[in-house]
Amino acid sequence: MSDAEKQDFYCRGDMTEQCTGVTMASFNMLWSNWIRKTCSTTSAFIIVDVQNDFISGSLALKDAPAMQDGAEVVPVINRLIDQVPFNTIIYTHDWHPIDHISFIDNVGLRPLSINYTKAARDVQVLDAVEFADGQTQVMWPKHCVQDSWGGQLHEDLVVTENAVHIYKGQDPNVDSYSAFFDNNKLSQTNLVGELKGRGITEIFVAGIAYDFCVGFTALDALSLGFRVTLIEDATRGVVGDGIASMRQALIDAGAAIVEASQVKDMVLAYDRRPELAKFTLKNTKL
Repeated sequence: MSDAEKQDFYCRGDMTEQCTGVTMASFNMLWSNWIRKTCSTTSAFIIVDVQNDFISGSLALKDAPAMQDGAEVVPVINRLIDQVPFNTIIYTHDWHPIDHISFIDNVGLRPLSINYTKAARDVQVLDAVEFADGQTQVMWPKHCVQDSWGGQLHEDLVVTENAVHIYKGQDPNVDSYSAFFDNNKLSQTNLVGELKGRGITEIFVAGIAYDFCVGFTALDALSLGFRVTLIEDATRGVVGDGIASMRQALIDAGAAIVEASQVKDMVLAYDRRPELAKFTLKNTKL
């Protein structure tokens, strides 16, 4: 923690806002509104899109530019499910209709922007296409079509009873990287309601893909006020530069980045990460 951050923390504990000292009254306020919240946790493990198409199907990560293997997240996630007492486990599913806007096969179904320089026939996978309605959409192979093999969770992934399942990307005209909102923030899933209804304060996220659906789910969770930890060895991505950029964006937004071996102590509140304490304080009204 930098000296400036330490000073900011100190000043937040001074009810006079003069940075002259923490009184018993201000300490009690900090205890109730920050320290106690930081030292206790009700946790959810969000397992993002561990589906066949991202592992060995039409959009397998091993064939993407970063050449990472999506199958490697499965045993790590399974161990976490077995060994860590999360309060809630949530599985998200990319769940697209056959005419979805993100499929490169469908690029000719919608008019392109007059400012977009490529013809539909020349568009490539990972191109960011500008449509006439103002949307910019990264193009992908057809994947995770509703009720298809590719849309199913991987057969080796442990799926617990009483888990929550969130289906996203069902609107044919807009993509949904985040498990909370579509990419235009015009509609949302029921994930926020599920979390708030269970009193969740802290989210652990893993799965596929780091630089897209995992990362945007984590960023939206932070924007909604949840403490967020990304489990890095239980996550794989698409493009190396995109993974690095998303990692930094998460750190800048207040997330913790950890390995799976560190998670149990965090859930049991033996390990309280300073970055999460900072996030809680900055989002607490004292």
